[in-house]
Amino acid sequence: MQAYLTLTRRELAGFFVSIAGYVTIAAVVLLMGQSFATMLVQLQGQSSHDPVTQLYYSTLYFWLVMLLACPVITMRLFALEKFSGTFETLMTAPISDLQVVLAKFTAAMVFYMLMWLPSLACILVLRRYTNHVEVFDGGLLGSTFLGIFLLGGLFMSIGCFSSALTRNQITAATISFALSYSLLLLSFLAHHHQINTDWLADVLSQVALMDHMQDFARGVVDTRHIVFYVTLTFFFLFLTLRVVESRRWK
Repeated sequence: MQAYLTLTRRELAGFFVSIAGYVTIAAVVLLMGQSFATMLVQLQGQSSHDPVTQLYYSTLYFWLVMLLACPVITMRLFALEKFSGTFETLMTAPISDLQVVLAKFTAAMVFYMLMWLPSLACILVLRRYTNHVEVFDGGLLGSTFLGIFLLGGLFMSIGCFSSALTRNQITAATISFALSYSLLLLSFLAHHHQINTDWLADVLSQVALMDHMQDFARGVVDTRHIVFYVTLTFFFLFLTLRVVESRRWK
């Protein structure tokens, strides 16, 4: 456990030592602000029956953050170690392969959640200038951030897997983006194509990431969504572990 915590702190510090971490946070905050401004323009002073969180996270900018920021965060985890030649040194240290994978994933998730904290400022602005107390409803915000956490866990695990496949960070980010975008495209298939097969329609509805996020943003916590994200996250972490262990077979 001590080795795991030490490696986690080392990886987390790597995000803040380099300028890339601050640039990522700045870009995400810019997109969050644009999403908030777009929501206000669409409302134009009119009331809405939809929760503010649903309006806020239904914009294109939210998905741009997920698709672009997650590959940037994870691309360095394994690829940079391999490129700099420190990967073999790390793997010969008294730490298991599983601890290495989990430590890198944990550090990426901590940075990811810290990246989303400024979004609370937008909610606080609404709370300050509106008379509706439900704007800052704890349950609604909790379910929304739970959805952000689960979705981020899936994309981060995909990024870890992609980074473990190569020693080039750009290649790792490209693979991660392609896999994440392909998964997101299933949401469009479920909505914009007429599907006559009942079982296929059911499958697409279960993997529709946009629908899942809409439910979380409305305060609906469906255990099926949680099981879906947790299962896929562990699946990609398992693949990452197998890729890391494959060095012993060479």
